[in-house]
Amino acid sequence: MNGRSQVALILLAICLGSLFSCTQHSDKKLRIATAANMQFAIQQLTADFTARTGIECELVISSSGKLTAQIKEGAPYDLFVAADMNYPQAIYEAGFAQQKPEVYAYGKLVLWSYNNNSLPLLRMLTDSTINHIAIANPRTAPYGSAAIAVLNTQKLYDSISHKLVFGESISQTNQFITSGAADIGFTALAVVKSTNLKNKGNWAVIDPGLYDPIAQGVVILKRDKKSEKDAQAFYSYLFSAEGQNILKDFGYSVDE
Repeated sequence: MNGRSQVALILLAICLGSLFSCTQHSDKKLRIATAANMQFAIQQLTADFTARTGIECELVISSSGKLTAQIKEGAPYDLFVAADMNYPQAIYEAGFAQQKPEVYAYGKLVLWSYNNNSLPLLRMLTDSTINHIAIANPRTAPYGSAAIAVLNTQKLYDSISHKLVFGESISQTNQFITSGAADIGFTALAVVKSTNLKNKGNWAVIDPGLYDPIAQGVVILKRDKKSEKDAQAFYSYLFSAEGQNILKDFGYSVDE
């Protein structure tokens, strides 16, 4: 093989290596750890974000408490979109976040019955026809702790505690309700307003004065520089007019 051929092969190898490297780099998705109440809203948010920026996203949906534990154990997430401020604040204080969490929206709690034709009301929970009431685990899911606060405020907890069935997150709680495993349950307004579940069963918004405001926070997690740049882009989008309008469509309050 002459010198010119050797140079050509070396250049070809370099070009192929660069192409492979670029392909691998562009295939990397922004990994967003997301609280279960945001399951449907985040899908629309990321679809719009990707359409605008070309940055693809991978979603990991779970309870805020479980996601917090995973992040502290080193899970490779780029952003944490939580269901309250306590969990992302804990992530920040533990040194895993770029900055303090900011509130991106306020969530609302609803009482939802999938098969009952009547409007679900809190006073119905003591009825003998209601055998199981679904609620998210209050230790790891802020919407679950909000539901417990409602039951305590209305002095209902002691009389119905034996009926409660706990989901690991709002997602599992929804499954209890939609499958009929629970007659009624507490979930997020964003869930019943989603395209998937709109007009399914009946629901009523719980008086927000019965529980502390569900201020939902977001933080950018410490990762490599490229990930942090893309994460900052989504973070900015979440607070943009486009992002906030999608959140409002799902029943979140963004103006408090």
